[in-house]
Amino acid sequence: MKLNDLRDNAGARHRRMRVGRGIGSGKGKTAGRGQKGAKARSGVSINGFEGGQMPLHMRIPKRGFNNKKFAKDYAEVNLGLVQKAIDAGKLDISGTVDHAALRTAGLARGGKDGVRLLGKGELTAKVAFQVAGVSAGARQAIEKAGGSVDVPAVEAAEA
Repeated sequence: MKLNDLRDNAGARHRRMRVGRGIGSGKGKTAGRGQKGAKARSGVSINGFEGGQMPLHMRIPKRGFNNKKFAKDYAEVNLGLVQKAIDAGKLDISGTVDHAALRTAGLARGGKDGVRLLGKGELTAKVAFQVAGVSAGARQAIEKAGGSVDVPAVEAAEA
């Protein structure tokens, strides 16, 4: 194979449809835009416009609050998946299990503010966790299995 033999797979690149180039092209005259009106014109964005009537997205009352700026970003990990990783030998439980250990085991994705343990599934192994947050059910399940959970004081005060 040589450099001059390299090319894209057949059908990988599509040529741009050239509209308004005569009736023979199949997209001539109105160029597939129908007949007249605002939608046939260029530079018109009428998304959500209802002919002067108050649009639906403005008529409906707004509810709730989304605190994107200050919201904490936790990687949520269920106890059932932790037990699965322990059984598969992916997670070493000899020391404390923290965010880094869960990430290397492939359980904690993302979560720039740490890991929050959730109680879905069953935990049978005795594990010592050091995480940013834990649900009440998860804490109960961990302590029932003989393990422990350490949540740093700074995170506990905020949560």
